[in-house]
Amino acid sequence: MPFSLDRSFTHRLHTLSKITDRQTQQAYQEAAGLPLGEGRCLAAIGSFSPLSLNEVAHMANVNKGQASRAVQSLVDQGRAVNAADARGVELTLTEKGQASWQHLMQVIALRNEDIVACLDDVQRAQLDALLDVLVQHARASD
Repeated sequence: MPFSLDRSFTHRLHTLSKITDRQTQQAYQEAAGLPLGEGRCLAAIGSFSPLSLNEVAHMANVNKGQASRAVQSLVDQGRAVNAADARGVELTLTEKGQASWQHLMQVIALRNEDIVACLDDVQRAQLDALLDVLVQHARASD
């Protein structure tokens, strides 16, 4: 069978990513009043803080410039605070940020449920396990 771009893993993964990003951006804006990048950074800081800016970028899957702008906006909104220590800047959430993070995590849970709603429990478990294998493989070759 000849190679078909529309059946390639990378093409389908990118298609799924673009569609879900567009839908997630809309959900973040409507439910939490946050653009996608800010929502991703807020989720990362709330889940893994304290974080440096580079760590936020890595955990939120955005580039450093996007993380910098998003974090500055979160700080300006009073949702995050940056404090210097011996390692540099450490980012954590404020009380307002914690409340926003908890609400956003509910939005994320609903988005994830919606994305896999077409799969049965066995398929979800298989997909989950396969994604772990693929992520581990990709990290090992990075």
